[in-house]
Amino acid sequence: MTFEVTAMDPSGARQTFTRSAADRGELAALLRAEGYVVLSIADATPKSAGADGAALPPRWHPAWLRPFTCFDVEMGLRQLSSMLKSGVPLLASLRTVAEQAPCPRAAAAWNAVAATVYSGGSFASALASRQRAFGEMTVRLAEVGERSGELDAAILRAAEQMEARRNLRTAVVNALVYPVIAVTMATAVSAYLVCAVIPKLAEFLRSGGAALPAVTQLLMDASDWVNANGLRILVVSAAALAAWFIARMNPNGREIEDAALMRIPITGRILRLSGTALFARAMQIMTASGVTLLDALDTSARMIPNRRLRRRIREARESVMRGSSLADALAPAREFLPMMRRMAAVGETTGALPESFGETARFHEMLLALAVKRFGMLIEPVMIMVTGGIVGFVYIAFFMALFAIAGAA
Repeated sequence: MTFEVTAMDPSGARQTFTRSAADRGELAALLRAEGYVVLSIADATPKSAGADGAALPPRWHPAWLRPFTCFDVEMGLRQLSSMLKSGVPLLASLRTVAEQAPCPRAAAAWNAVAATVYSGGSFASALASRQRAFGEMTVRLAEVGERSGELDAAILRAAEQMEARRNLRTAVVNALVYPVIAVTMATAVSAYLVCAVIPKLAEFLRSGGAALPAVTQLLMDASDWVNANGLRILVVSAAALAAWFIARMNPNGREIEDAALMRIPITGRILRLSGTALFARAMQIMTASGVTLLDALDTSARMIPNRRLRRRIREARESVMRGSSLADALAPAREFLPMMRRMAAVGETTGALPESFGETARFHEMLLALAVKRFGMLIEPVMIMVTGGIVGFVYIAFFMALFAIAGAA
């Protein structure tokens, strides 16, 4: 029979693993002979542990179209942490998470993790084989949790990091998507007026035979120019868009773009706040969980989407490897807000680096929320004024022409 064992190894670390024996008594005696302090022995047969995993619908089922998202991973980790904390064995917990997964892709991923653990692999190695789905930080924290015997707490920290990252991403997207949509709508309205409405109005006004006001003539001349050069405008716009995509495919081009975006007065500050808060939160969670500073910096660099910030973190890691303090290593990273370096120096001096990073993350998350709110309050009236100004200009030019025609008659 196969059992799941939770025991303290000779070094004092708590471990969970599977072992085969004739019965529980024989297994307990073998483990004690090896120097383990047995905490619990649970049945881990395929029926109870789920070697085959939860039943999944066939591949042609529409449910497979739903992706396995970071939110699904976060909820699964929280559920797993709660069950482990309550004393449910790891394999049974993984089986339950798979059964309760919101989509087949998530259930298949958790089943694969359970199968790896059932075959004797560690939980961290099972996650590492699917690192693209679960994330590198989750793997790092799982490794530390298994070594320290606090797997439930480590998994919960991974879920909290995912939540913090999701909230930051949502805040930044909400701040930047609205102006993009507003500009797109204003451009679409302007294009419709210039290409469809104004030419018909121009034909009607010119048939009156009266001299048109300068404002109306300017509007019609602009419409005529756009309609005459519309194909060239489309070709140039498409070429510029293609060049932008090609530049983004190159790492150096993407880094230049990320650096330039952070220099924009309002949106640049939002991006800097987001990057600072995300880095500080990731460092706080990993250093508090026992991840070494170098590993924490390496993992944080992989998590940051901004290429310029990612390079700054890797440069800081190299400086720390050469013997510099973290505060000195972060000094050249001017893209991070200054509080990051000051708090890192205080944390290194007092030996409370996780707490310093935590305070830095909380403060900048608060600033980010305020910046997003103010940006939304600012951009909405600006977009309304721009769109209203375009439409109003067309109406004013049209009615001035009508008055001119009526006066000439």
